[in-house]
Amino acid sequence: MTALAESAPLPSPGLPRLLKEDVTCVFGRDPAARNGWDVLTCYPGVHALMAHRLAHALWTRGLRWPARFLSYLSRAVTAIDIHPGARIGRRFFIDHGAGVVIGETAEIGDDVTLYHGVTLGGTTWNKGKRHPTLEDGVLVGAGAKILGPITVGRNARVGANSVVTKDVPDGMTVVGIPGRVVRPATARRLSEAGIDLDHHLMPDPVGKAIACLIDHINRLEARLDATGTATTGVVCSSCGDLCDQRACGADLVKGLGI
Repeated sequence: MTALAESAPLPSPGLPRLLKEDVTCVFGRDPAARNGWDVLTCYPGVHALMAHRLAHALWTRGLRWPARFLSYLSRAVTAIDIHPGARIGRRFFIDHGAGVVIGETAEIGDDVTLYHGVTLGGTTWNKGKRHPTLEDGVLVGAGAKILGPITVGRNARVGANSVVTKDVPDGMTVVGIPGRVVRPATARRLSEAGIDLDHHLMPDPVGKAIACLIDHINRLEARLDATGTATTGVVCSSCGDLCDQRACGADLVKGLGI
């Protein structure tokens, strides 16, 4: 086998097979799904994806206005806005669906899951690649915004309401505004179906850094106390009162929930 043959992409499955996989994958990711008829008739994410598969086929054949109009009708019915130019892989699932926006140059791999309110948006008005690429197995929590021509690596997780503007490595979890990598794949909790259910957890890297600083200050004060230098009865920089700074720091840590 030549190198060219080895690098050649696999043939794309037909539209009927894609649609069947889109329906079947719901049962592995939504415990509320009861049967195929339920999914076909009551899941706006499935409806929007079916319309997109047809619209994208029209788009790639140069039938741009019919593709855009079909996309418009789908958005009116499902509240999910997928540009017909977006490239979406197999077994894609949008749970709940309302408010999802996927831009023209977005690329989505296989087995990707989005929750409601997710935006795959651009950061420029220039033509060309301006929307994100989500590789295989990515999960994006509710309300997250992924902006610009960045790449979210294979099996990565984006926490709810995060704003991601930089590349995310494979297998990592990113949370916050702006998004920060906080959890490797080895620390995640997987369901029996292999789906990460921790997209709702929002660790606070800034709060953790503050807690570390407070702990360091407490150790320094303990060393000063040991040398007979008074550290109480001074104006506290945190609250402005005459108080024990170590106690104030403990209250701050408690307030941060760290």
